[in-house]
Amino acid sequence: MKAPAPRYAANDGVIDAAKAALGDLLVEAKDAVGEVSLTVVREKLCDAMLALRDTPGLEYQQLSEIAGVDYPERAERFDVVYQLLSFTRNHRIRVRVTTDEEKPVPSVTGIWPVAGWLERETYDMYGVLFEGNDDLRRILTDYGFQGHPLRKDFPMTGYVEVRYSEEAKRVVYEPVSLAQDFRSFDFMSPWEGAKYVLPGDEKAPAAPVPTPPVKDAKTSENTAQTGAGQPHPGNQPGEKPKDADVPAPKGEGQK
Repeated sequence: MKAPAPRYAANDGVIDAAKAALGDLLVEAKDAVGEVSLTVVREKLCDAMLALRDTPGLEYQQLSEIAGVDYPERAERFDVVYQLLSFTRNHRIRVRVTTDEEKPVPSVTGIWPVAGWLERETYDMYGVLFEGNDDLRRILTDYGFQGHPLRKDFPMTGYVEVRYSEEAKRVVYEPVSLAQDFRSFDFMSPWEGAKYVLPGDEKAPAAPVPTPPVKDAKTSENTAQTGAGQPHPGNQPGEKPKDADVPAPKGEGQK
């Protein structure tokens, strides 16, 4: 018999326990779509993480993921989101801090060494700085990459393109060159009455050429003139074999 999947513990009492453990470190706590999300003070992130890991009744021992979110319209445009898992309680929680391009987020590598790689990924994709990470290098893009790809204001084409140069025998970086300006597409249908001349229409005549009138229209007075209801001349009963299982004579085609 297949064992059922483990069920996560309910969220009952988690926010109250977090408020008691974090105190002034907690900015906001909410339970939405079945998930508990905590926003903590950025400068006190490490203290908040230690409290969530070591406080009885919380005990979130594992850091599962670090992710970034970009909201360009905000003063602190970035959310840095931490996913924590409690083995003993079988429960997950989300911890969030906010920052901008200049204010660093305290590194949690001293609590969870795995955060070193996750913080590098967040830095590479969003440009978020982590204070205390001794190896904050790019991890998904190349060393010469410009910008941070997951920022909302990063151009879809990037800044440079990479190719292998047969002359130089190495990979070279060049400014982006597009075969066509794909960002200037016009999605208006010409059948909806465009107010401009479509490409190619400038060669068309100014007025439509009138169709010459037809003097005598070809009509049929009765079905005898059209052959309606008559058997097909190539499907006469005398042309069919008497025995359907007899193969056609050689050279006379299929039966």
